[in-house]
Amino acid sequence: MVVPSRRRAVTIVDVAAHAGVSKSVVSLVLRGTGYVSADKRAAVEKSVQELGYRPNAAARALVESRSRVVGVVLHDLRNPWFVPAVEGLNARLAANGLQMLLGDFRLDSRGPGSLVPKLLEMNIEGLVLVGTMPDSPVLREAVRQVPTVALGAPTGPHPSVTVVTNDDVAGAVLVVEHLVGLGHHRIAHVSAGRTAVGSARGRGYEQAMRAAGLDEWIRCVEGDLTEEGGYRAGLQLLVDEDRPTAVFGVNDMTALGVLSAAEERGLSVPGDLSVAGYDNIPVTRLRRISLTSVDNASRAAGEKAADLLLDRLAPGPAQPTNQLLVPVLQHRRSTASPPTSR
Repeated sequence: MVVPSRRRAVTIVDVAAHAGVSKSVVSLVLRGTGYVSADKRAAVEKSVQELGYRPNAAARALVESRSRVVGVVLHDLRNPWFVPAVEGLNARLAANGLQMLLGDFRLDSRGPGSLVPKLLEMNIEGLVLVGTMPDSPVLREAVRQVPTVALGAPTGPHPSVTVVTNDDVAGAVLVVEHLVGLGHHRIAHVSAGRTAVGSARGRGYEQAMRAAGLDEWIRCVEGDLTEEGGYRAGLQLLVDEDRPTAVFGVNDMTALGVLSAAEERGLSVPGDLSVAGYDNIPVTRLRRISLTSVDNASRAAGEKAADLLLDRLAPGPAQPTNQLLVPVLQHRRSTASPPTSR
């Protein structure tokens, strides 16, 4: 078998020769700095297009002593909350001349090697950890080497990490107060076990129930932040006449699972059962679903994470402080007064 020869990459010298200008002029045009006449700029841009020149990022990083790359590691790519958060993060980084390299920690942990050391080998300038990461010596070591921001997690893997997260306790309180205001007493919670987010939202649920004098009605069933986990928990909750009149899912995917369980049990929402979630992911806004949920401003959180990382990358001793974002409840058709009070 004949292996085709690899085409030699076009260099800045080739572009200069083709455009009839010096190498330094080409460099100024590509970097967008310094003065270059309109004719020479047009000639360089035409040569770049005709020759198919692509800048060598590695070479530029060596010259500038910086990569202009930020590593972004997601806890689990399947989480819909991450989408607008990463969009906000990317938009703010790109506006400041930085590029993201994105990876999924969950997927990488199943294969050989490690995502984070690979990112460090690429000389990333900073790191953003999205979601609650598992305890990992690899992460603890990485955040000591580069400025790091944790997005959407109550804490980072090391005290040096700057955190941007939602006030999950306050958000859960908003849900319970909303349901109590509608007349519900039997309000159950599908939790997320010992996860940091789940623990905070569970504390908010219990705090609000006690504040409303509903200690005897506190009931938690453990889920796992997935639709399937919410479905299983819903089937467990909705089995007899003493079932709750309202269920608060630890996140929207959990609440969607509860909706499926309610349908299987022959219960209407919100006629027989009110259901609320948390995160306000796009699917909750569909008219067919119309799920009451807590909006924790995921895109704004991503933008804030980028701003904090840029502050950490800037010269000077000042370090940004952790940011706790204020949640807002979005009331939709999945919650109403309980049937006994109508």
